[in-house]
Amino acid sequence: MRLRRCAIVLIEPRERFDFTFESILSGGSGMSATREWVALAAHLPEPVTVSVEEIASLGTFSPTEWTDADASDTDGRIDSLLKKGLLVADDERHIATRASDDRIRDTHWHPYTAVVQAFGRWHGVTSGDQVRSIGIVSVADLVAELGEPPPHFLSRVHADRRIQLEHPEPLPLDELLRSRTTCRNYDTSRTLPRPLLSRILHRVFAAQATQPVIDDVAILKKTSPSAGGLHPTEAYLLIQRVDGLSPGLYHYHAGDHALEPLHLVDSDEAYALAMKFLAHQHWFAAAHAIVMLAPRFRRSFWKYRQHAKVYRAVTLDVGHLSQTLQISATEFGLGAFVTAAINEGDIEQALGLDPMQESPLAVCGFGWRAETCERMEFDPLHAVWPKA
Repeated sequence: MRLRRCAIVLIEPRERFDFTFESILSGGSGMSATREWVALAAHLPEPVTVSVEEIASLGTFSPTEWTDADASDTDGRIDSLLKKGLLVADDERHIATRASDDRIRDTHWHPYTAVVQAFGRWHGVTSGDQVRSIGIVSVADLVAELGEPPPHFLSRVHADRRIQLEHPEPLPLDELLRSRTTCRNYDTSRTLPRPLLSRILHRVFAAQATQPVIDDVAILKKTSPSAGGLHPTEAYLLIQRVDGLSPGLYHYHAGDHALEPLHLVDSDEAYALAMKFLAHQHWFAAAHAIVMLAPRFRRSFWKYRQHAKVYRAVTLDVGHLSQTLQISATEFGLGAFVTAAINEGDIEQALGLDPMQESPLAVCGFGWRAETCERMEFDPLHAVWPKA
């Protein structure tokens, strides 16, 4: 059997606090601190606790070169590191761990961003319920709980040194941008026309043109920019109320401008999925069409291998698409939203995604705005409320 270190692992010192009666009896606060070392390995589903001795042993192995296993592992460190998945072996007993580690290697992750992706995702979080349970429903509640935020405007010089610029006359695009507001109130009594859904999807996600380069490789043109022209982000839809489409999960094929049904459900199940995906943000969950923006990391990492900036570029890709979607929805008289407070793990499970290969970074949605504002919306320009 030969061994090597896993492709990506970061070691973090942690301090955990637990309540103990022993602490109270000895005159303490009741909280006992435990300090430990934790290994964050991108190919593993959870962090693992390691000893200082195991860290030292792990550091003697190369992440790229195979080493024959030492038969004199009398202290059991190598066996422990194998069981924890931090050492990778080339034998059949450890094939699952090796396969998971190989997928990380083949995708060309940078170590820091791989750990962010692996351990920054949510599963089963109900942040919407938590916000309500602690009584924060307005900006005033936030200020009362957290204190005043940093100032709205940053000044780097004294006011008399500023060079005042001319105020332009608004153009149609200016008016459209000013009328965009995040929608938290959706009309569940209406359905969205399928042609309107089609128009928005085509504008935001469809390949507008392809230019062959060599063999099966082509340059894509889309309406939003993308690092390297790679356009890695896939659009998955949770349809709730669209004419001619059953509720459920779909994948949008950007080349054919077509929907691929993945899992059809009834309307109640669709709403339950929306609540789960959106971490119980009920003010978004009623949107007629919900779009999960999930980059295929390997597509970007194919060009930018182990690059420290590419994860940021992929995040920007999702941001560009979400803005194009919101402006398009606004133009057609619809409400829209975007949020990063999502249960990525639940979405990945429902769509059958490997989180280190393809994973949602944000969720958007759009649909008809309700006639009344039951939930607070930020609308300083009064572009929507009171509704005309």
